[in-house]
Amino acid sequence: MTIRLVYALIVAWVLAVAPARAAEVQVAVAANFTAPMQKLAPLFEQQTGHKVVASFGSTGKLAAQVQNGAPFEVFLAADDETPAKLERNGAAVSGSRFTYAIGRLVLWSRQVGLVDGKGEVLRGDAFDRLAIADPRLAPYGAAAAQTLRALGLYERLQARLITGESITQAHQFVATGNAQLGFVALSQVQVDARIAEGSAWVVPDRLHEPIVQQAVLLSHGRDKPAAAALLQFLRSETARAVIRGGGYDLPP
Repeated sequence: MTIRLVYALIVAWVLAVAPARAAEVQVAVAANFTAPMQKLAPLFEQQTGHKVVASFGSTGKLAAQVQNGAPFEVFLAADDETPAKLERNGAAVSGSRFTYAIGRLVLWSRQVGLVDGKGEVLRGDAFDRLAIADPRLAPYGAAAAQTLRALGLYERLQARLITGESITQAHQFVATGNAQLGFVALSQVQVDARIAEGSAWVVPDRLHEPIVQQAVLLSHGRDKPAAAALLQFLRSETARAVIRGGGYDLPP
């Protein structure tokens, strides 16, 4: 075998392997997980060579897109019910889902001192508008509604609620001053284990159902090495450290 032939074989092998190693994975990501995903994506690319192409939105809206044929390969939902439903409907690969994070709900305001350590501000008149995500589309919105009902305040505050399509929009309402306070994801306001701005009350878990966030391999991702690699990466200690630092609890 000549040197030229050996070189040609090596080039052919590299060209054949490179697309598999440098593939893109289309990921639907629940809005609350935006900041951690933006940190995880470059780490994943460094480790595997694959590139994440992420679309962010409410879990309900993203699930509807999946059902309507959107070419997502992996879904990082904000609950466990939606991935299970997608499995039952054949839109996701059976047995592929797992819990990647457990979300924390927080009552937040940009105003320092407005939100107290027990959430008693909700019982007063120091605010005109309270932002939440749509409980029908966003698990964090459902948790917010459950919290208000557990406190006996849902009916009383109904007229003051301003509802966002996703937890991102609920956060924007507070960040821009359209609402004095709102229920958002802890990951949206925490930096280096501290609330970055304003005042906040981390809602006790007993006031709402657990926000169990599951990942699932979608049908379009079946037999796609990049999709499988991303799901494996999310279980790694590297990823778990980022997720924990982003304001989430972790499964065992």
